[in-house]
Parts: sequence; structure tokens; C-alpha cells
Amino acid sequence: MEKENLITADKIFDLYGEYILNHGERPKNIYRFAKDNEFEEKDFYDYFSSFEQIEKSMLVNLFDKSVALASEDHISDKMSSKEKLLNVYFIFFENMTMNRSSVLMILGNDKLHFAKISNQLKETHRHFIKTLDFNDWSIIKEAKDDVKNFHEKAREEAFWIHFVSAIEFWKKDTSPAFEKTDVFIEKTIDTGFELMDNEPLRKVVDLGKFLFKEKFRKS
Repeated sequence: MEKENLITADKIFDLYGEYILNHGERPKNIYRFAKDNEFEEKDFYDYFSSFEQIEKSMLVNLFDKSVALASEDHISDKMSSKEKLLNVYFIFFENMTMNRSSVLMILGNDKLHFAKISNQLKETHRHFIKTLDFNDWSIIKEAKDDVKNFHEKAREEAFWIHFVSAIEFWKKDTSPAFEKTDVFIEKTIDTGFELMDNEPLRKVVDLGKFLFKEKFRKS
């Protein structure tokens, strides 16, 4: 009887996450990692070329699962673009929180490291933003062609920068159940959408107060 190969990408995700949690560092090398977990080194390369690629794929996997879960609910078909975006983000950060210890180790405190491991996530995020329909916003309808083109080209990068800022906020959040991250996401997304609909003032003031308090509040 042929031996069944029990190694999968998800299994390697689990083993890698368990290792970094138990040891507080990344494995020394792939050979040792495979041997300690009783599978062949060559089986590792069926799915990944390096530990860094695992980390890239783990972030993408969390986001893909969040998008898939959000789309399972048929109510999402009736949601606005803003509601769809918030829904995916809230699910994503819930997934991040469920794996917080390992995710924090993977993200680290080095922004250059995050930039390095997030390139695949950025591409996945960009594809998701492209699925959202912004054409019903009055400010875009009424804009001149050059403004429309600017929005089309800049929107994906703007949303990515916002997404990264939300991840950075979540990393530092010490509130119960990380509720302040939810507030941050909702207020900043809401402000962005209101700005595009040309009704910014109250939202901007509220956001400014919130960010000011979070940054400068006394301990």
C-alpha cells in the first residue's frame, strides 16, 4: 500500500506557527524543521521555497479566507462598497487576532521586513479593491476625466496604505478585544468614503480627535 503523504501547505503553516511560538524564533533551516516534524525536506519544497515564503503566504491565506467568508453571506450582494470593505476587514482582523502571537512574530517591528513579506498580500489586496464598485459615488460621476483617472490609479495605493496603517494600529492596540482597532478601521474608512462624497468636515474632526487621543493620551 502506497504511503499517504500527509504534508500539505496548511499542515506546514500549522507546524511553522507552532515552532515560532514554542521557540520564540524561526527554525534554523528547512532540513532540521522537516526532520523534527517527521517529513522529508523535499516535501517542503512542493509548497514553499523558504520560510520567508511561508510568512508571505500565511498573510495572504488569512486575507483570502476573510474574503471568502465574507462572500459566503448572500447579504453581501446587497451591501455597498463601503460595507463590503468593512466586512472583509473586520473578518480579517478577527482572523489575525485568533493567531495574534504568531502573526506578531512574523510581522516583527521592522517595517522593511513587513514590506518584504507583504508584497504578495498587497497584490491580493489590490485585486480585492478592484472588485468593489465605486461608480455610483456622485463625486466621481461629476468629476472631470483627469480626476476620474487620478482616482482610478491612486485608489488602490491609497487603500493599501490605509490597510497597512490599520495593521500597525492593531499591532500596538492594548484595548480589550482590540476594540480600538475596530474603531480605527471604521472611522478611517468612513472618513475616506465621506471625503469622496464631498462631506468631510464632521468626520475629519471626529477622526482627528480620536487619533490625537490615541497618540498623546496620558498613560
